[in-house]
Amino acid sequence: MTIEQFEEWSLIIGVGGLVLFMVFIVWSLGRESKAGKFGMFVLFLALALGLLGFVIKLVLVEMLKP
Repeated sequence: MTIEQFEEWSLIIGVGGLVLFMVFIVWSLGRESKAGKFGMFVLFLALALGLLGFVIKLVLVEMLKP
């Protein structure tokens, strides 16, 4: 395994772990604030949009590699 492969896998695993932790935080925040179904939807929608931005960045970087 090269250093580049290790860095790529570490990034994916690290960000994946952080996303799971953020899901837990958002779920806990929504539950404690009694946000309701629509409030929880909005909270998770915001989290999903942030994750989507990260995925789009990864795809663009791979597409633009020479």
